[in-house]
Amino acid sequence: MSLLRQTFSGLLLAALTGPLLAAPAQLGPRPFFLVDDMAPSLLRQELRACARQTQQYTRRDLAIGHRGAPLQFPEHTRESYLAAARSGAGILECDVAFTKDKELVCRHAQNDLHTTTNILATPLAAKCTTPFEPATFDATGKLLTPARAECRTSDITLAEFRTLRGKMDASNPAARTVAEYLGGTPSFRTDLYAGPSSGTLMTHAESIALFKRLGVKMTPELKYPVVAMPFDGFTQEAYAQKLIDEYRAAGVPPSDVFPQSFHQPDVLHWIQHNPAYGQQAVFLDDANTVADLPTREQLKAYKRAGIHIWAPPTFALLTTNAQGRIVPSQAAKDARAAGLKLITWTLERSGVLADGNNGFYFQTIDSAITREGDVMNVIDVLAREVGVIGIFSDWPATVSFYANCKGLP
Repeated sequence: MSLLRQTFSGLLLAALTGPLLAAPAQLGPRPFFLVDDMAPSLLRQELRACARQTQQYTRRDLAIGHRGAPLQFPEHTRESYLAAARSGAGILECDVAFTKDKELVCRHAQNDLHTTTNILATPLAAKCTTPFEPATFDATGKLLTPARAECRTSDITLAEFRTLRGKMDASNPAARTVAEYLGGTPSFRTDLYAGPSSGTLMTHAESIALFKRLGVKMTPELKYPVVAMPFDGFTQEAYAQKLIDEYRAAGVPPSDVFPQSFHQPDVLHWIQHNPAYGQQAVFLDDANTVADLPTREQLKAYKRAGIHIWAPPTFALLTTNAQGRIVPSQAAKDARAAGLKLITWTLERSGVLADGNNGFYFQTIDSAITREGDVMNVIDVLAREVGVIGIFSDWPATVSFYANCKGLP
């Protein structure tokens, strides 16, 4: 083989097996639209000046791809992960569930296949815990019972799971047919990237291999099962351990992994039995209101137990002051005082803002959200005043742009 051909072959092999997307992040127009939509402020001036610069934007760890980039791409699919990395996410999330044969796969819940995949339109629908049941109506057309179904990863084998395609997470409660039920995508999202040739589902191990090639860090969430545990002899502890074992088998250093769970015993298992990986274990908080948040003493107890990172929903870390400005909440101050690092979830998931009712994630600061651009103020307070180390987002470019402009990791 000539030297020229040897050189070309080497370059081709590197392109096929080396890190993907080594190019700078491609942020697209959304971050710049949000900056232009901000009310006049010093922050707006700074971000607009940054936007005018001809700099290269790079991926940032502050931007965590929540399920990938599900604002536009079907969650937990290869296409969604690629979009998240391209748009600047430095960390990507695989939510982990298990199949009937106890293999780990990327799904937000063990029982969401009926809303996030095409399973109901395939022969595998017969294996669902609850096959499709159409909505019923009275003689006037009033909805009596909504359409329903429940399909679990544990209903099918890994081989069967691989035959499915991902779709945007949605369902139509008024559906009379499977085709109608599989619709219902919110208007602020899109089905443009959810065609039959996309929506590639992934195992946990496949996500690890992809993330390594992308050169990003990883934050797997162990989803609590809806089936009784042990499942066919598979204990909760074995489930938690298998997640870590797949990172070990892939040679991923603990510094690149942030394992997370809402179930505290999972986090403590990692800390006690896998201390290298447990150092970055994330205890997720499922509080629905401020009243549900842990007390100062409980936060201190987390730290004493070896938990270093607490991850509550965004509303938990923010409030407004007497002037109506967004500021750190008492819970945020208490967590920092306890020595905890903070991650929060989730931006770009509330649809159109400034409608006076922005829902769960902004419940403590809704009065301060008056336009789309105010999301940049939210990011600024989270990063600069609360001091979070990561922000989950359904469209990571928004956070990545801010982090690039502020010189944050």
